[in-house]
Amino acid sequence: MVDFSRRKFFTRKPIADAAVRLPWLLNPEQFTDLCTQCGECVKACETQIIVKGDGGFPRVDFAIDECTFCYQCAEACPESLFKEESDTPWQAKADINQQCLAKQNVECRACNDMCESMAIQFSYGVGRVALPTLDHEKCNGCGACVAVCPTSSINVSNVTV
Repeated sequence: MVDFSRRKFFTRKPIADAAVRLPWLLNPEQFTDLCTQCGECVKACETQIIVKGDGGFPRVDFAIDECTFCYQCAEACPESLFKEESDTPWQAKADINQQCLAKQNVECRACNDMCESMAIQFSYGVGRVALPTLDHEKCNGCGACVAVCPTSSINVSNVTV
């Protein structure tokens, strides 16, 4: 008798397109075609948030820390995958879901304390705790708010422009 559920083990796992790759990518759509998976960007990251992701390709893990936009990943890469440092790093933005403690009427402002760009603000209301509002225009996608969130309610993902 053949166990068909085990066949998935040998199939190639698709690469997650929603994963935030690296800042300043010249062509994010062709990243998996051009990246050699050498790991130099992983070694160069000053906050150690670049990790090997699906298929061994580097991706950013904001659960570890934030991106300081130091450009060391781009400088360490032996391939021509990156734009100039003066360009916009990426189109990644934060989102706050309904698991947020403040949205459950529990006082918490950890994300606001970490947001240097002041993209996360809290608005007061009568009979409830202050609720977070996120200004996507101010958000630079650094991910500083992600690791400090006690309920993992904040996600940073790429947005299409």
